[in-house]
Amino acid sequence: MQPRGERPAGRTQSPEHSSPGPGPEAPPPPQPPAPEAERARPRQARPAAPMEGAMQLLSREGHSVAHNSKRHYHDAFVAMSRMRQRGLLCDIVLHVAAKEIRAHKVVLASCSPYFHAMFTNEMSESRQTHVTLHDIDPQALDQLVQFAYTAEIVVGEGNVQTLLPAASLLQLNGVRDACCKFLLSQLDPSNCLGIRGFADTHSCSDLLKAAHRYVLQHFVDVAKTEEFMLLPLKQVLELVSSDSLNVPSEEDVYRAVLSWVKHDVDTRRQHVPRLMKCVRLPLLSRDFLLGHVDAESLVRHHPDCKDLLIEALKFHLLPEQRGVLGTSRTRPRRCEGAGPVLFAVGGGSLFAIHGDCEAYDTRTDRWHVVASMSTRRARVGVAAIGNRLYAVGGYDGTSDLATVESYDPVTNTWQPEVSMGTRRSCLGVAALHGLLYAAGGYDGASCLNSAERYDPLTGTWTSIAAMSTRRRYVRVATLDGNLYAVGGYDSSSHLATVEKYEPQVNSWTPVASMLSRRSSAGVAVLEGALYVAGGNDGTSCLNSVERYSTKAGAWESVAPMNIRRSTHDLVAMDGWLYAVGGNDGSSSLNSIEKYNPRTNKWVAASCMFTRRSSVGVAVLELLNFPPPSSPTLSVSSTSL
Repeated sequence: MQPRGERPAGRTQSPEHSSPGPGPEAPPPPQPPAPEAERARPRQARPAAPMEGAMQLLSREGHSVAHNSKRHYHDAFVAMSRMRQRGLLCDIVLHVAAKEIRAHKVVLASCSPYFHAMFTNEMSESRQTHVTLHDIDPQALDQLVQFAYTAEIVVGEGNVQTLLPAASLLQLNGVRDACCKFLLSQLDPSNCLGIRGFADTHSCSDLLKAAHRYVLQHFVDVAKTEEFMLLPLKQVLELVSSDSLNVPSEEDVYRAVLSWVKHDVDTRRQHVPRLMKCVRLPLLSRDFLLGHVDAESLVRHHPDCKDLLIEALKFHLLPEQRGVLGTSRTRPRRCEGAGPVLFAVGGGSLFAIHGDCEAYDTRTDRWHVVASMSTRRARVGVAAIGNRLYAVGGYDGTSDLATVESYDPVTNTWQPEVSMGTRRSCLGVAALHGLLYAAGGYDGASCLNSAERYDPLTGTWTSIAAMSTRRRYVRVATLDGNLYAVGGYDSSSHLATVEKYEPQVNSWTPVASMLSRRSSAGVAVLEGALYVAGGNDGTSCLNSVERYSTKAGAWESVAPMNIRRSTHDLVAMDGWLYAVGGNDGSSSLNSIEKYNPRTNKWVAASCMFTRRSSVGVAVLELLNFPPPSSPTLSVSSTSL
């Protein structure tokens, strides 16, 4: 290409030396050699002479082309790795045990703060070509040096235990994190205590926390391992005293402690009193206390242990005083990582009564079918105590029920409990201080004002003071250590009255009446306030909601539900109120809505699989959900 206005390049002539005619150019005359000093002096840069075929380009401000080779770093390190393998330009030899590892200081220093400090500070190693390292595995060091050149390393069960300490020493945090990630994936009841100790030794705080959490969450299986039997006393005490221990029953903690002691009984029998103080004996059943704990020679021969046993039995003998007898040993454990799961139990829909149940997990926003009850139950009372769900009374399509059954989420099964003293459907049920209360209801002939209390620790029902008013379609909730029976139907009218039960004095007293008459309403406690939603006032199904403050002693209206509901249930979960199922005056509902007290608004939530009126609802805190599959009972439809 020839730019405009330019003469052809390649044969230029100077005016001083031009000749008028054609012919070869004369060579320049020879120059004398420059003096030595002048040759050494830097020369001024001269403009480059135009090359043959040179182009004159347009000058455009800001116009340039940037080049970035994405493979440059990779190719450079690959080349350096090949040079290392051939021993080219290596300036350091690392000696560890009998192994020699050649490398380049600049590569090691650029990847490892440990080597950077060694080779750039005023340390003797910075001037040496041979350095001996101690307390590091030779094979691990070789792998890490290779990693410095290739950025690749494989962590597995064969090298992780040597690689992690070596990476920690050399401050190769990425490799250290990869080792921790691998160990995290390897956690199992058989090795979690060893991994926890390994993480503690090497100050891997995240792995230590994760391994410790795993131990707590899988304690029942961990306590059967050899690693547990070899733990020192301090670590056993730390585990069995934790509020976050995940155990189906306190019996598992007691058995774990006894197994640990008997593994080396002569040395460890002296620790029994300290260990038993961490076992929550009051939460054991009376049968277990008398049949196992009191019969164990390692326990009964220690005076301190006898005092603990007496404390537990006193807790059982005075159920009405449990609110004031509470200690750290009467507080149920709550597993870290457990989340709330809402259970919808039984109920009815058009021409049918249900024995099936379903559960809603807020973490996944999904409903799951769980095991069916052994009995169909509508107009049932449901409550949770510890990690068990209780379905109390109800109506099976033929008769009102006194039977009770409980659900175990670990095994996904229902089992029978001791029956109430009275048949009750349309009853109110609530749990307080580990006791199950059933109040009012209908026995097939009349509305009831009687009430009774069930103690799962002793397996007995006990009558308590009767309410002042007969109440059918009543709901009961607990607030500030007291029970509140709200509204209902007394066989002639729908009620706005409310009464409060105080367990310590075994008496009911009236409190302020609601703003509206309500039977079959939903009742729950949220953030220290008693809420009542929907129900029936004798004329229509309601969507209005009101809230009772114990401080003010008065009711106030809050935002109404989006749908009219009666025979539904109301429950508090995750700072929200959930209104579940019910009837809108014409049909049974499978819809759910939830109330946010901070915004005073109701919003829709995920619907159930099944329409359920006269349903019972409660919440369990569960670590693993959904439960293992279990065959559900096939139940034929029964007319309501």
